[in-house]
Amino acid sequence: MFGGKHVRKTEGDRVIQMKKALTFRYAERKDTHLILQFIKELADYEKMLHEVVADDATLEEWIFDKQKAEVLFAVVDGKEIGFALFFHNFSTFLGRAGIYLEDLFVKPEYRGNGYGKAILKKLASIAIERKCGRLEWWCLDWNKPSIDFYLSLGAEPMSDWTVYRITGDTLTNLAE
Repeated sequence: MFGGKHVRKTEGDRVIQMKKALTFRYAERKDTHLILQFIKELADYEKMLHEVVADDATLEEWIFDKQKAEVLFAVVDGKEIGFALFFHNFSTFLGRAGIYLEDLFVKPEYRGNGYGKAILKKLASIAIERKCGRLEWWCLDWNKPSIDFYLSLGAEPMSDWTVYRITGDTLTNLAE
């Protein structure tokens, strides 16, 4: 659990309870639509909602049937307020798996309360428990609030590396 302090913060006419007890739970098959909702909220924040083609059936197949990713929910008062979607990668240099964090998102009304940090701490503890060699992720270059947050945690940007991607018709053509 995280926190326990009950502080009230006023935003306009809204009063938000802050730093309430945070718990975590792994997603279950019945959460597939909730996962998609979080993905869409993140994509909207990143100005990339138009790129989301995932649907419930696809997520259910890849997360729960094929077990290619895991989802961890951050929960406050029985409500999912954030999520992390992650999977294992492998470092040949370390000779062991790592955790790659694909998505991390905290609902806007819960930001600034340490919940994002708590999610990353939980992922770090999962990585240590599983004897992984690292925890890593990508961040959009324009996302200064997230970059500043990650740097404050001691994360190091991998400035010597460029991400390459092949998708769509280019992927199909390469496979032929």
